[in-house]
Amino acid sequence: MFNYTQSDETKAEFYEIGPADLPNGERLFVEIGGKPIVVFMIAGQYFAIGDICTHDEGPLGDGLLDGNHIVCPRHGAEFDVCTGKAMSMPAVVDIPAYPVKVQNGSIFIGMPKE
Repeated sequence: MFNYTQSDETKAEFYEIGPADLPNGERLFVEIGGKPIVVFMIAGQYFAIGDICTHDEGPLGDGLLDGNHIVCPRHGAEFDVCTGKAMSMPAVVDIPAYPVKVQNGSIFIGMPKE
């Protein structure tokens, strides 16, 4: 599990995923190294989480976004998009949260170095 709020950014390798033009409240689905990731623009800031619910291993990114929380579309588990923290049952395990940088008009996602 990778949670950028608790790790050193120098331990991440950053990948360019596209232009930094995502409208507020929108999301972008990408895959880096075979890992599904969803990127959100919330209140003018980018956040990236693993697109997988830890409750049932299903996709999470299509869930309802309520502030900075996303609700799993299958069973209602809720996660904090900023930190990956599981906020409600049936999920008890956090999801990965990745660092996001914007440089020269592009979005970069940090993945843990192997």
